[in-house]
Amino acid sequence: MRKFRREYHPMAEINVTNLVDVVLVLLIIFMITAPMMQSGVDIKLPRASESPRDVSTGIVVSITRDKVVYIDNYKIPEDQFEARLKTIREVKKFRPVYIRADERVPYGVVMRYMAIIKKLGIQNVGLVTEPEKTF
Repeated sequence: MRKFRREYHPMAEINVTNLVDVVLVLLIIFMITAPMMQSGVDIKLPRASESPRDVSTGIVVSITRDKVVYIDNYKIPEDQFEARLKTIREVKKFRPVYIRADERVPYGVVMRYMAIIKKLGIQNVGLVTEPEKTF
């Protein structure tokens, strides 16, 4: 009696059609959602002739027209601002702090937060504006 042995040979081809389909669907999803993932705090910035800085490299302090303060899109109570910023600064060492204040926020409010930032020993502070429209 003869015994038949089945021999298995490695497959030299891979069907990547399904992989390409999934990658294309993910690409489309990311293209649609990427513009929505920008800064979540709704602020109307004042206009200035200088072009805006790339604030993604630093710590962003946002002040809304209702004087609500956010640090990197997280709402912070006014009495906890200094402690929270100090903690964040310890983690993100040597990063600049950018202040995004609504154009309707009084100058004194912006200066109060800037004084707290300076009191923490942070010297690299910038104010974020929108570029002026050119016709």
